[in-house]
Amino acid sequence: MQPEQIKNKGQARLFENPFLESLTKTRPWVIYVLYIPVCMYMLYYSYGTLGFSIGRVLGVFFFAFFFWTLFEYFAHRYLFHYEPKSKIGQRIVYIFHGNHHEYPRDKMRLFMPPVPSIILASVIFAIIWFSLAGVIGDPNYTFMFFPGFMIGYLAYVSMHYAIHAFAPPKYLKALWRNHHLHHYKYPEKGFGVSSTFWDMIFRTVPEKK
Repeated sequence: MQPEQIKNKGQARLFENPFLESLTKTRPWVIYVLYIPVCMYMLYYSYGTLGFSIGRVLGVFFFAFFFWTLFEYFAHRYLFHYEPKSKIGQRIVYIFHGNHHEYPRDKMRLFMPPVPSIILASVIFAIIWFSLAGVIGDPNYTFMFFPGFMIGYLAYVSMHYAIHAFAPPKYLKALWRNHHLHHYKYPEKGFGVSSTFWDMIFRTVPEKK
């Protein structure tokens, strides 16, 4: 997914309709306000109402947080960089991710906007609920797993925003380098954003030269 020309200024026009176009943009604080209170309440509900121990709540939460990093890698590699042959498929991929590769410094589209984000989060919650009901027989674990997964997502988009908006701190230069090489030189490598761990596991770390 390498655009013909990478534009470091401006932003893509995704919809002619002004209202639909406005739904494709957001600021980070909106997403934080949307999800952090929900996640905190779910964790409290797991302990205070469902009766899970603090250790169980934290254990499931951090497992889900780690699971997010694997999901992030595979989603970026195989969904966001899927190359469909149909015009409709190409349009969908461009709306979700291709426009970011063409306009990597568009800060208004580094976080998924509220409307599609809520829809997708609801679907993910349902998938987790029914999966846990089938695998372990207790869907209430969703109230611990979902917050860990979503806080993992927030860590990912926050890191992604920082990489495109700010200069790298010394201890995170590897992440900045990994992602910039993904954008400007090796679009088929460097799929980890919040971590280079899975790139190392699956041998997709971009070459430094």
